[in-house]
Amino acid sequence: MKPSIPKGTRDFSAMEIAKRNYIFTSIKNNFEKFGFAPIETPSFENSETLMGKYGEEGDRLIFKILNSGDYLRKVTPELLEEKNSTKITSKISEKALRYDLTVPFARYVVQHRNDLVFPFKRYQMQAVWRADRPQKGRFREFYQCDADVVGSKSLWQEVSFVQLYDSVFYELGLKDVSIKINNRKILAGIAEVIGEEDKLIDFTIALDKLDKIGKEGVIAELLKKEITPEAIKKLEPLFNFKGDSLTKLAQLEKLLQNSDIGKKGIEELYFVIDKVTKLGLKTAILEVDITLARGLNYYTGVILEVTANQVAIGSIGGGGRYDDLTSIFGLKDLSGMGISFGLDRIYLVLEELELFTKVVIPKPQVLFINFGENEAFYAMQTIKELRDLEVRAELYPDNAKMKKQMGYADKRTIPFVVLAGENEMKNKQFTLKNMISGEQKLVNFKELMENLR
Repeated sequence: MKPSIPKGTRDFSAMEIAKRNYIFTSIKNNFEKFGFAPIETPSFENSETLMGKYGEEGDRLIFKILNSGDYLRKVTPELLEEKNSTKITSKISEKALRYDLTVPFARYVVQHRNDLVFPFKRYQMQAVWRADRPQKGRFREFYQCDADVVGSKSLWQEVSFVQLYDSVFYELGLKDVSIKINNRKILAGIAEVIGEEDKLIDFTIALDKLDKIGKEGVIAELLKKEITPEAIKKLEPLFNFKGDSLTKLAQLEKLLQNSDIGKKGIEELYFVIDKVTKLGLKTAILEVDITLARGLNYYTGVILEVTANQVAIGSIGGGGRYDDLTSIFGLKDLSGMGISFGLDRIYLVLEELELFTKVVIPKPQVLFINFGENEAFYAMQTIKELRDLEVRAELYPDNAKMKKQMGYADKRTIPFVVLAGENEMKNKQFTLKNMISGEQKLVNFKELMENLR
């Protein structure tokens, strides 16, 4: 049988790892520049930690882990006969792979709250898993790079996160980046004025798909969720809002003039947009998108989504304000704000735009040719000294033909090769060959170091 890997997962070559690390490093450096400290959480959590936190759609996409041993021991014949997968799953699986980093972070904050200093700012760069249908830019196993702050309701946090996005994408060389902004209070206000407050989640999940399924598709989804045609008709202005961000907010003020929560959302957006505009951005454009919903139930205020307009790949980042996420674990009134970078999609964008020009595969600066046991020991003594001085050096492991050893250096594009036989050993010297120019010269250790540096 031919070996394979599960759909939605990938192997990574040395060059792919180097490119990913280039992105990781940029994001990590900016996280720390903005005052965030790192944490890590387990790759799997207790099922009760994750289930019910992402809405019905999210729950379906969580990978469940079968209990160890006889995982069917708690399942009765009657339950098997009933064939209710939800009931059976709770009996055979007590753990699940994390779906994102935010809910495990909320659990972490509650569990360690006595040891934390608030506002608590953390970043986390780890893999997550979703049982989604794989497609371009969407995988079942992928990395998220998150930054969150909890313990502050200040809208300056939102301003700072917009700047953080801008800083990272500027450093990566990405131009024409849109940071779309909306507010869940505005969406709650819209649901209120159309008379469908109890259908807010259904409404926002459908609206969030506008860019994928279009206006007619959204309307069809809303009708499926039993939102009335009369209510949908009142939404018509939403699909036709035009102009810059301030113009859209002015149009919203008219639509939501009778909704207190809606007006509060507009006020918050005015603050963020005004401050970001006055402070300025280096590469991104901040724009209001009234249809932006982000279908996760825990957002309560400002929501963000980032797209690279030069590449059709969907969002490359997103996040928002959650006023009471930790209450799901018993800690109330702790407001938070967080964003996430979609590493894998950012990778695809940089690849398509040929922005990985600075990336090289880690390799030795110098390869020592192996002429036999004595010569190899002489080489290894020198290599040890070089490594102590932070020079990447390597000995070819086998006493093979010269052509093979030089071919190895050539294929790995190692810039220097050292040849050291009896004469060199006797005089404590080395023959240094520059593999790019072809120049070859006899050097002592000091001269060897100068050339390698």
